Amino acid sequence: MFIKPEQFFLVSSTAEGLTGLNVFDNCLIEAGIGDTNLIKMSSIVPPRCRKTTPLSIPAGSFLPVAYAFHASSRQEEIISAAVAVVLPMDENEAGLIMEYSGAVSRKEAEEMVTRMAKAGFAKRRRRIKELFVEAAEHRITTHGGAFAGVALWK
Repeated sequence: MFIKPEQFFLVSSTAEGLTGLNVFDNCLIEAGIGDTNLIKMSSIVPPRCRKTTPLSIPAGSFLPVAYAFHASSRQEEIISAAVAVVLPMDENEAGLIMEYSGAVSRKEAEEMVTRMAKAGFAKRRRRIKELFVEAAEHRITTHGGAFAGVALWK
């Protein structure tokens, strides 16, 4: 049923909502993937998978996504979510995705996820060709969330 993805794209968003689930759903809608069935995946980018701009995915499609999400109901709290994709010099090797979220600024989330991605590649003894980061920051009004994800597609 599953095929090896050939491309990936990064998305991020923030939203408020009635409940935690509404916040998550609203973030997905704002990110442009709200009408898909997310398949939460671990963090490997297949060899030779290429970055693209966000795609229009048919409604109801199964969409593999590695993502970070943080929600809060603490008014005025700042929260963020970030993802990083690191691709190898050798395109026959797999790339890596790292996710991070918390009650931190966007800059802090971006710095942390970048360090995580570099550490993951160092452990694999792979050289970095490209590194991409996507993040979102949100100040809570009532019930809010921040989402960042990497979607893989054929």
